[in-house]
Amino acid sequence: MQIPTYSPTYMAAELRLPTNWLDYTILGIYFVVVLGIGFAARRSVKTSLDFFLSGRSLPAWVTGLAFIAANLGATEILGMAANSAQYGVYTTHWYWIGAIPAMVFLGLVMMPFYYGSKVRSVPEFLLLRFDKAAHLLSSILFAFAAILIAGVNLYALAIVVEALLGWPEWVAIVVAGAFVLAYITLGGLSSAIYNEVLQFFVILAALIPLTVLGLKKVGGWDGLSDALTKTHGADFMTSWGGTGIGNENPLGANWLTIVLGLGFVLSFGYWTTNFAEVQRALSAKNLSAAQRTPLIAAFPKIFIVFLVMIPGLVAAVLVPRIGTSGSDLQYNDAIPYLMEALLPNGVLGIAVTGLLAAFMAGMAANISSFNTVFTTDIWQKYVVKDREDTYYVRFGRMITALGVLASIGTAFLASSFSNIMSYLQTLFSFFNVPMFVVFIIGMFWKRSSMKSGFWGLLAGTTAAMVNYFWIYKQGIIDIPSDQGANFVSAIAGFVAGAVVMIAVTIFTAPKPAEDLQGLVYGTTSPGMSEPPAVGDDAWYRKPALLGWGAVILAAACYIPFSF
Repeated sequence: MQIPTYSPTYMAAELRLPTNWLDYTILGIYFVVVLGIGFAARRSVKTSLDFFLSGRSLPAWVTGLAFIAANLGATEILGMAANSAQYGVYTTHWYWIGAIPAMVFLGLVMMPFYYGSKVRSVPEFLLLRFDKAAHLLSSILFAFAAILIAGVNLYALAIVVEALLGWPEWVAIVVAGAFVLAYITLGGLSSAIYNEVLQFFVILAALIPLTVLGLKKVGGWDGLSDALTKTHGADFMTSWGGTGIGNENPLGANWLTIVLGLGFVLSFGYWTTNFAEVQRALSAKNLSAAQRTPLIAAFPKIFIVFLVMIPGLVAAVLVPRIGTSGSDLQYNDAIPYLMEALLPNGVLGIAVTGLLAAFMAGMAANISSFNTVFTTDIWQKYVVKDREDTYYVRFGRMITALGVLASIGTAFLASSFSNIMSYLQTLFSFFNVPMFVVFIIGMFWKRSSMKSGFWGLLAGTTAAMVNYFWIYKQGIIDIPSDQGANFVSAIAGFVAGAVVMIAVTIFTAPKPAEDLQGLVYGTTSPGMSEPPAVGDDAWYRKPALLGWGAVILAAACYIPFSF
């Protein structure tokens, strides 16, 4: 049976926050600082490499925090809190199995190929490994997905700001879009990244008091656990309870689809090929810093789950029928509801600022990656070639404005999802998973042919969409929830892409071995032999130590929630 969904367009009016001058002063200071960073970063933009990749000059701690902040958008905060209110402690899977292994794989295995090949984008890597057809298709799909995801952040922002502050939707969209447009247009990726570092700390300042006060309200973790076990069953407060094959659980998925669909296909598809994330690592000052970027980000990622999961669980206690026809509140209302119910003025201003920072971080990450891909992979490669470098900087600024306008147009596509994280996972299964299968086969199988990349990407995308829109939505196969359907779509897209790549490879010519150096596992290129900078060879900066340390820590975090 499919879980019903409700449109977020009517986020409850009673969530209006009692904001005063102090809250608006905090918000105003934040916006001034954001624009100040944009103007400061503008001075460093002299070439297209500066605009699109920060001149590959940033230290690992900056790119690492920007990497995690780019993921900490509104969809992450509202969506994962909604996930927790709807699915309980199963939310931990999106972090400990659905993020950490893939982030470590990106840092240890894939970044040497990305950074060593000196590509400016993820689709450009496919041009080197396969051919122009694979490159153009991946560029178009990624540009389209980036606009859709940026639109989700804008839509969520408009609904939340209207409910919390009373601003009309169009005002919230225009204000947030204008600020993101301003600081990216001014300072390019550097402006986006330094703002993301600021936004990371602002978001934490918003979530920590909300989590602490929420736990206090329900009697601590024991009170929270007892209340939800009584109303939702014991499995609601465990990570793996009820996930046996054939068992029913709130998520509508078993351990196999969680491990394969989320833990492998969706997770690796997102973290290793999503240019909105990889772009932050490509802006690092050297290969060692690029490798450490996702590994540094993995450690806060392990613990951020508590700051989004606990508010969602608290909301499920305080509003027992949240997200159902028996309540005016839907799952996406969990964070705004707690802000209104628990936070005093001043702290409320910080929370509102943190929420807006999250919206802007998520939108900026996708807009900055969109302008890079559209400019360097589509416009420069296929439309207007061989112009002076300053032309592409100007075009990049112009396409940034068009990207913001387009994201406004796509914002309302999210309105049919009560849980916006379900919508995001749907997009990832359509666009990131097929790209991942092409990458993983192309990177680890030298024989995969030039033509197989295009056909594998096309087949994987088509299969994922067919599963979701036809098999799931038309009820051909009964899948209990949107998230369960996303896991199945991801597996279908991966398998279809892999099968087609293998079949096409059998009948078409491989790429010459000399053209695969530094692009396929087991080969090297001059860029991959770059020695560590001074200090980067310290033991605590070893990528292998950071990576395996993150994996072990994430696995250990499962223990208290598994029994």
